[in-house]
Amino acid sequence: MSEIKLTKAQTRVLDVIQQSIRDEGRPPTRAEIADALGFRSINAAESHLRALERRGAIRLQGGASRGIQCLVPLDDEDHDEPGLPVIGKVAAGVPIDSVAHIEKVVPVRSELFSPAPDYLLRVQGDSMIDIGIFDGDLLAVRKSDTARHGDVVVARVNGEVTVKRLDRSPKGVRLLAENQNYEPIVIAPDSEFFIEGHAVGVIRTAI
Repeated sequence: MSEIKLTKAQTRVLDVIQQSIRDEGRPPTRAEIADALGFRSINAAESHLRALERRGAIRLQGGASRGIQCLVPLDDEDHDEPGLPVIGKVAAGVPIDSVAHIEKVVPVRSELFSPAPDYLLRVQGDSMIDIGIFDGDLLAVRKSDTARHGDVVVARVNGEVTVKRLDRSPKGVRLLAENQNYEPIVIAPDSEFFIEGHAVGVIRTAI
C-alpha cells in the first residue's frame, strides 16, 4: 500500500473493505460501509469508493451490491489458512469467481478433492438430482475452459450459468440434465457458449 497515497478517510474505508473480506469472505455493501464509519448516507461511502478506484486500490463492478474488488493485498497474518470461496448467484456478464459473487469462505481443504477445486458453487435447482446433486448443495469446481464428453460442467450459455453434463457428438454440443423433467440444452452455432469449469465433487451441508 506504500505506492498508493490515500487520505485518512479513504484508508478507513479500505480497512472496512479488507476487514469484511477477512471476516465474512466477501466485500461490504455501501450501506455497511456507511454504518461502520458513521456516514450519514451511502452517497458518502460511494464517493470514497470512487476515489479509491481512481487511485487503484479497488475495482468497482456495476450492478452488484457487493461489487468491490480489493486490489491491495490483505494485511492478514492468517492468509495461509485453508478455505474455499462459496460462489452464490452469478450475475450475467461477470466472471463466475468474481469477488462480487463470493458468499463466504469456508474451511474446506482443496486437497480433499482430486483434482483440487478452485471454488464451491452453490447449486440452484433440481436439474441434476439423479446423480445426487441437489438444490443448495456445494459443487466443488475446478476452473477450466475445456472439458471432455460426459463431464459434469459449469457452463455459460448466452450469459446464464448452468450445471449440466456435457454431450459432444458429430451433430454438435448439448448440455444434459440429470432429471427426466428437463429437456437437453442444444447449443446453437450462434450461441454464446463456453466452459467455466468442471465438477470434481459435491458437498451436502448447511454451510
